Amino acid sequence: MTAGTPPIALTIAGSDPSGGAGIQADLKTFAALGVYGASVITALTAQNTRGVSGVFAIPPDFIAAEFRAVVSDLSVAAIKTGMLGDVATVEMVASLLDNVKAVPVVVDPVMVATSGDVLLRPEAIDAVRKALMPRATLVTPNIPEASRLLDTSEAKTEAEMRAQAEALMRFGCGAVLVKGGHGDGDDVVDILFDGKKHFAFRRPRIKTSNTHGTGCTLSAAIAANLAMDKPLDAAIADAKAFVWHALSAGAHMRIGRGENGPVDHNFALRKS
Repeated sequence: MTAGTPPIALTIAGSDPSGGAGIQADLKTFAALGVYGASVITALTAQNTRGVSGVFAIPPDFIAAEFRAVVSDLSVAAIKTGMLGDVATVEMVASLLDNVKAVPVVVDPVMVATSGDVLLRPEAIDAVRKALMPRATLVTPNIPEASRLLDTSEAKTEAEMRAQAEALMRFGCGAVLVKGGHGDGDDVVDILFDGKKHFAFRRPRIKTSNTHGTGCTLSAAIAANLAMDKPLDAAIADAKAFVWHALSAGAHMRIGRGENGPVDHNFALRKS
């Protein structure tokens, strides 16, 4: 990387035209953390803070064309994947990642939007397990996503989260972060298993309904930190802090008329 040139992170995900999640949230996160953001769009959604009213899947061949255009020209230092939608898209993205094996990949197995709308077809879950997860440096499921990937009940305790993180490693990923935002308690606890040790990341739970895009934002922040050569545990700790501050700053924002508004990615820019 040339002196003065920021590291580059690539997001492979769906578009949220209301700006709270997906590609738009990822690029806001990259910018706030000082990383140059590039994108490969896998799907166009018609959505806002009230929900998703339509999805248009980008043809896999065009996804490949986007990817090749980016990586043939830009020195990508980290990649994250988000909404992939269907089997064909999952399998295409997995095959493309084979061409950049030295680049760390954060897989956010997006299945359901904050609004409850389905963003990954049920038949594609097995493709995520078998094709995508083996390419991942880190997989970041929330509690419901972890249970779906394992075809088991949702974790209720930290011990169950640790056990599910360990179980998810059998799909061939480098590490697993089970996110605890859907859990109970005064603290939100995320559990990392790196194949050897467990790490717990704790932050006080913020009482807000403005949680749209938190999963996208966390995985993007981790990817940005990995692009800056931070160790995995530090990349996650710093990303969790970023999301916590974005939730806190955005707790009382009124963006849109829906029940779940976005977090405030711009808090970091106002502080600088």
